[in-house]
Amino acid sequence: MIMTNILTFALQAAAAQGGGSQWSFWIMMILIFVVMWLFMIRPQRKQQKELEKFRKELAKGDKVVTAGGIFGTIAEVSERTVLIKVDGEVKLRVDKNSILRDYSDAQQ
Repeated sequence: MIMTNILTFALQAAAAQGGGSQWSFWIMMILIFVVMWLFMIRPQRKQQKELEKFRKELAKGDKVVTAGGIFGTIAEVSERTVLIKVDGEVKLRVDKNSILRDYSDAQQ
């Protein structure tokens, strides 16, 4: 929504100038990209790095949730996969990339 407003403002400013200098248009376009980077790209990269760090630090006994919504406890960790104990003796082997978060501290 913010990006739409900024883009609209930039286009209106460029149209108001008509055949005059295009400097204000280019300044507004640069500002749009800076705002987009600050509010969209940068936080997403930060979140992605935190998730990668979490996946690298997975250990036996951690309680996790998969992308499919399966809750379980890690029984074994290998380079690319994780063996999750789901219920009783039921175990599932999933890719590390499908592990989304830790729920050890969450209330049950």
